Amino acid sequence: MFQSLKSILKKTTDGISQAIGTKKKLISQNELENALIESDISYDLIEMMLKNLPQEVSKNELEVALWRFFRAESYYDKLQYTPLQDKPEVMLIIGVNGAGKTTTIAKLAHLAKKQGKKVILGAGDTFRAAAIEQLKLWGEKLGIEVISSQIGHDPSSIAFDSIKAGLARGADQIIIDTAGRLHNQTNLKNELIKISKVCSKALDEKPFHKLLILDGTQGSSAITQAKIFNEILNVDGIIVTKLDSTSKGGAILSMIYELKLPIAYIGTGEKEDNLLPFNEEEYIQSILEAIFG
Repeated sequence: MFQSLKSILKKTTDGISQAIGTKKKLISQNELENALIESDISYDLIEMMLKNLPQEVSKNELEVALWRFFRAESYYDKLQYTPLQDKPEVMLIIGVNGAGKTTTIAKLAHLAKKQGKKVILGAGDTFRAAAIEQLKLWGEKLGIEVISSQIGHDPSSIAFDSIKAGLARGADQIIIDTAGRLHNQTNLKNELIKISKVCSKALDEKPFHKLLILDGTQGSSAITQAKIFNEILNVDGIIVTKLDSTSKGGAILSMIYELKLPIAYIGTGEKEDNLLPFNEEEYIQSILEAIFG
């Protein structure tokens, strides 16, 4: 069943509405501050936003303030994820354990297949046998080839083999899983850098995307984790998972502002269809409606 971003954000917007109480055309800064804190927007960001707003804030004034955070270095430089147009389009999926990487890979593959694309998956999380088996099961369910090996095998080798197989078979998209790396494990960081370099070599230095999976239920606390991954690999986009299970949807604003990275997709649920391209307009309007009606 099709999900809108508005329905996914329901727990977040319900929390905002409860903090506001009766909706009106103008809202005081104090009321607005409480509502935005409720949605897990970072306090520093809220202070920055309120500094440029009058004591009584209208819907239009808040909308302009919210849009500011979807810009990069200048007003005209919009932070928006654009998929690579290269063939094959290669995506290296990174993030910590439990964020939902493997399931997100299946959702991305399903989306591409619905668009008529040929997809190959690489089971690069060779630290956990369960991760390899999970990706294989998804491959069987979706009718998509999975390049894999045994537990403990060199994940860089899997990445290389996946790209070479994709090139040989004329794949449109190659999606490569990686182990759930804790940001404080230096050896695993180094291995992630090695995988990235191997991907570049296999593609003859053509570009590929590194997509970071963040658990939406962690809210703003996921930002520190994301900063470290971005320092290691220069992340190209973020996929936020489990957003329907939390009232912390305001953290997306904090992520965008702190990281200066676009949100590519929103993942919800466990089914292959539960993936939605992120829409900035719908996100902002959902927050505004929760406050002003």
